[in-house]
Amino acid sequence: MTTSVRRLNPLGPLARARTFDRSVQLLMINQFSINLGFYMLMPYLAQHLAGTLGLAAWTVGLILGVRNFSQQGMFFVGGTLADRFGYKPLIIAGLVLRVAGFAVLGLVDTLPALLAASAATGLAGALFNPAVRACLAHDAGDRRVEAFALFNVFYQAGILLGPLVGVLLTGVSFRLTCLVAAGVFAVLSLVQIRALPARGRPRGEGGESVASVLSQWRTVVSNRPFLLFSLAMIGSYALSFQVYLALPLEVRRLSGGEGPVGTVGVGLLFAASGLAAIAGQTRLTAWCARRLGAGPSLVAGMAALGAAFLPLLAATAVPVPAGGPGLWALAVGPPLASALLLALGTMLAYPFEMDTIVALAGNRYVATHYGLYNTICGIGITVGNLLTGAALDAARSAGAPALPWAVLAGVGGGCALAVLGLHRTGRLRPRAAGAAGAAGT
Repeated sequence: MTTSVRRLNPLGPLARARTFDRSVQLLMINQFSINLGFYMLMPYLAQHLAGTLGLAAWTVGLILGVRNFSQQGMFFVGGTLADRFGYKPLIIAGLVLRVAGFAVLGLVDTLPALLAASAATGLAGALFNPAVRACLAHDAGDRRVEAFALFNVFYQAGILLGPLVGVLLTGVSFRLTCLVAAGVFAVLSLVQIRALPARGRPRGEGGESVASVLSQWRTVVSNRPFLLFSLAMIGSYALSFQVYLALPLEVRRLSGGEGPVGTVGVGLLFAASGLAAIAGQTRLTAWCARRLGAGPSLVAGMAALGAAFLPLLAATAVPVPAGGPGLWALAVGPPLASALLLALGTMLAYPFEMDTIVALAGNRYVATHYGLYNTICGIGITVGNLLTGAALDAARSAGAPALPWAVLAGVGGGCALAVLGLHRTGRLRPRAAGAAGAAGT
């Protein structure tokens, strides 16, 4: 990789963020605020739909599914538009659309309106996510790895704080939560309009017109090293998402339901993941850049994601205590260790993963590459969740609770081997200038 990570200031991530240009600082604050607004609302949406509005379970699933599909399925389109019309317009359009979506979610109770609002919130993410990452990569220059490490700190801080604010607001009313979240995005929209420089233009560096959309897509989908890297990484997203699915289910299963052990245990999973990234991301990334390099750091990250399920695998050999400290230790200890290892794997890989996408794109159509990458990994999350949920139910019914954890650990090992193969064969190196052509942004 051509990017570098400088020695860290002992004052930590905030001090490091101040060493970047104002546009990079704004993008980091932007992502923190996006996650703050999103996670103060979304964890409580299902309860609002099923409880307050009294909708059937299948209807709740449909509304949530529409949101996920409209985001994951449209990432590629959002990235394409960002490369054609510029990053700033797409960031602002996504933020404004989410203002409308969140406000409507709190004000309506009919199914068509709820579906439209849910689709709008998902499409909003598809518009601004690829543009934000491409803009950050552009403005950070040769400090991309360091910038993405800091970006993950702000990203995780928003995830950590959002539900805490949301539970306080939802205690008053869910409508208030929706309106406050919409207000956060409205303020963000105004700030971006005023302060974010224009980045990404519909002309290449050489001044030529941007190719047609089909030609643009053809350039991206014919980038074989990029596609191989995307496929090698797809399992990592399915694994890291288990902190929201398999780990909470396991805590509740071992603790016997929604009692204090289960509630506290699930809260600790999320808190530990966020705090680990906030406390250690920049230092770990700097160490990896100095000692390992991009390829080995990616391999180590995939291996850590696979190893995250070994504590749960080992715990299946221990009888579940009836109560007391033993129950707390078994219900919370192994899942918490798994959550920390998942966080470690993400911290190891994420900055180098984002940088590798830019390198493999050859700085051409960067947002489109990010968009397709997000779509591919989103499919991995969806399929991985379906298969993991089915495997957990089937394994317990068959009396083989260790099997899902062994399979998940194996997926992590397979991802590590795939990335190692790409690294050793030179497929993770930046594309040559001749292969990349004129930059699309």
